[in-house]
Amino acid sequence: MSRPSDHYDSPTPPPASGKGDGITQPQLGFAGYVRFFWRQLTSMRTALFLLLLLAIAAVPGSLVPQRSSNPNGVLQYFRDNPDLAPVLDSFQAFDVYSSAWFSAIYLLLFISLIGCVIPRTLHHLKALRTPPPRTPARLERLEGFTTSEVAAGETTAAEAVESARGILKRSGYRVRLFDNGRGQLSASAERGYMRETGNLVFHSALVGVLISVGIGGGFGYSGQKVIVEGDSFANVLLSYESFLPGRFFDDGVLEPYRLTLDEFDAVYEQEDLGAYGMPIDYTASVTAHLPSDDGTETEVPAEIKVNDPLRIGGNDIFLLGNGYAPIITVRDGDGEVAFSDAVPFLPQDSNLTSLGVIKVPDAVPEQLGMIGFLYPTQTTLDTGALTSNYPDLLNPVISLQVFTGDLGLDAGVPRSVYELNTDNLTEVAGRNADTESIQLRPGETVDLPDDLGSVTFENAAPDAAAGDLSDSVPRFASLDIHRDPSQGFVLVFAILVVAGLLTSLFIPRRRVWVKAMERDDGGVTLEYAGLARGDDPGLERAVHDIAERHGQQVSPSKPGIN
Repeated sequence: MSRPSDHYDSPTPPPASGKGDGITQPQLGFAGYVRFFWRQLTSMRTALFLLLLLAIAAVPGSLVPQRSSNPNGVLQYFRDNPDLAPVLDSFQAFDVYSSAWFSAIYLLLFISLIGCVIPRTLHHLKALRTPPPRTPARLERLEGFTTSEVAAGETTAAEAVESARGILKRSGYRVRLFDNGRGQLSASAERGYMRETGNLVFHSALVGVLISVGIGGGFGYSGQKVIVEGDSFANVLLSYESFLPGRFFDDGVLEPYRLTLDEFDAVYEQEDLGAYGMPIDYTASVTAHLPSDDGTETEVPAEIKVNDPLRIGGNDIFLLGNGYAPIITVRDGDGEVAFSDAVPFLPQDSNLTSLGVIKVPDAVPEQLGMIGFLYPTQTTLDTGALTSNYPDLLNPVISLQVFTGDLGLDAGVPRSVYELNTDNLTEVAGRNADTESIQLRPGETVDLPDDLGSVTFENAAPDAAAGDLSDSVPRFASLDIHRDPSQGFVLVFAILVVAGLLTSLFIPRRRVWVKAMERDDGGVTLEYAGLARGDDPGLERAVHDIAERHGQQVSPSKPGIN
């Protein structure tokens, strides 16, 4: 036989001197290299590696705050870590899930899975149409080999094979009969193609999850809103405290509705001294105002709890946090009301010691800025410092530092409402001033130094019984309003992922053969054996079970299994 024109004989290895021609290999060329890298990318090993790499790449998103879900946390991280934060930001650590490197892994995994699933699906469809293979000549070499002798007159080889086909079909096998000649008949059976089907469903569902997550991230949005008791929120862009739209977001998807926070209720542990003051339950009682076709509004009462969001207008509204929003009134030096509003104070510890900022740009003769601490249940330490030893309102006190000067609100630079830059301000009441920090209880008013005006801590429940301060300070709820148009598809594909994985793990792929050979004395010798694709500890038992059942049919009096 002539060899191909491009055949190369491997020469004898070069001698120790190093002289010799060496081994000559054919050149791959550009197309060959492309084919090689494509096969590597679409291999199952690469897909699993990329899936693991994607899980590892998502870890930084849980270690540092993300701009997509916690923009205020990112600002706080920059303040707390001024040297480290810029370095992490250069690696897009605060935007992990939209970063270039995470997207690259995501897209490579997507391509790898598609390139892996399509050829395997075509091969699997072809295998489903392929009948079982011929019976091997020597079954004794296979697993679970079992023989049975049937006496003359009880059955024939044809009847025995036909009986075996019925048993195998009832057991879920595809069966094909063969006539091997010389009085030998056999049944070849196989089952377990659902294993590969489950494997393909698993990988196809992973592709579905990736597509769904991509669509949800592109067309969805996430926004945050702080609502004080009694206030309302309208689902328009200007109402959000922060808003992070997807790449393909259009404000036309914002369905019109209004949400009013009627009451926020917190329950704290009071019986177990070891956990005294720990939160047990948070409930935000709200009223949803939905527009009707006739131009009126329909009011729907609802509740929002932790891990129990409210679904309305295509949005999932989650309860993220809560705190107190004391009502502060500031009068300027002319006695005019320059500021009066509920100010959310951000909790700083488990006892809801809270920090708040008050900015009064319209005060005269000078603008006023205040940094306040709210102590729900105020007590004094041995050092003289104030603290709170319980999160509910048993003895609420506000301590205020007061500053004057230009607040920088007219420069056109965005400023956080929860932060006061005191670099260019003068402290007139506080630790570094001649006047001590101002302390207020609900209903009290204190004059500011230098005739700058006065500040009042309003009692939100003036008609309450004497000494009852439980409702003297309104509470606020921090809400996360999230829209993901693909979350239903993600759920379906996630269920398919689990179902496909379980199917591929617990359904064995196996082949079983039953051979009937006629003996010279008129009897029949039966042989049974099986073969598994992969590890199948139940194969031998399955073969013996088939042999037992078959033997009872062809020779009820004496199965004769060896």
